[in-house]
Amino acid sequence: MNTVLFVIAAYLIGSVSFAVVCSKLFGLADPRTYGSKNPGATNVLRSGNKAAAALTLLGDGFKGTLAVWLAQWLGPRFGVDDTGIALVALAAFIGHLWPLYARFVGGKGVATLLGVLIGINGWLGLATIVTWLVIAYAFRYSSLAALVASVFAPFYYGLLFGLQPALFAIAAMSALLIYRHRQNIVNLMSGKESKIGSKKT
Repeated sequence: MNTVLFVIAAYLIGSVSFAVVCSKLFGLADPRTYGSKNPGATNVLRSGNKAAAALTLLGDGFKGTLAVWLAQWLGPRFGVDDTGIALVALAAFIGHLWPLYARFVGGKGVATLLGVLIGINGWLGLATIVTWLVIAYAFRYSSLAALVASVFAPFYYGLLFGLQPALFAIAAMSALLIYRHRQNIVNLMSGKESKIGSKKT
């Protein structure tokens, strides 16, 4: 029962859409109405407001880290084991994808996945972030960087820790992230994908 409560709490934390919150704070248009219509940092950047995009990135990442850290810190006192913590990580990510507070219309989960990975293990998060940065710098496509990083994330975890419950949660999150990027994959293959920093249309 306690595990269920932690999972629900993680989902509610993940449901906070910082793209929408930061856009309102900066007086910007709703990110769900322009560009890719994705409430995420990359689309907020298309508004031209780098500060709002940076705060969105940090907020969406931190909520993933926070949910995992709280489970790691408080969970053992209430009988939440490693499997429960893995479920908490997955719930926070799902909250971002299908947020309760935004009629279940959420982002694609890149920042939140990175935040969750940092919460699970700092080195794991760092390795995945470096992978994203290298691909993003080389090709200037945020979606391509996210796809490559998400594929490598379960590999990094397995290399570091082997077959643990978190590995299956990370693999599930990676699969969901790829699914949410299905249109981006089509756009990349057809040469229509927007590059990092392109303005909204």
